[in-house]
Amino acid sequence: MSDRNDLRQATAKVLDPADVEGVLSGTYYSTAAGAGRSGAAEATGEKPTHYKVICISMYTEDLKRLDNMVDSLKARGLTKANRSALIRYALGAVNLETVPKGL
Repeated sequence: MSDRNDLRQATAKVLDPADVEGVLSGTYYSTAAGAGRSGAAEATGEKPTHYKVICISMYTEDLKRLDNMVDSLKARGLTKANRSALIRYALGAVNLETVPKGL
């Protein structure tokens, strides 16, 4: 238990809560003049509407399987393969009629 507390104390010394909030809010890397921004939506301060960042829970074994699939695709030359792209592909390929009731 003390190892966990030691880790939390060390983390608190390294990470400034204001910096963490800045990164999470998306303002940490921005400047008053908006330097580094690209695209019309970012120039106007609007957030993109064509996607959303979400958080989902997955079992570690499922994540390993997903990562192995991504690695396999990359080995086959699909260099832009990633977790999100593979999940989006799977969503398009699923047949709802075959999904088991106990899901």
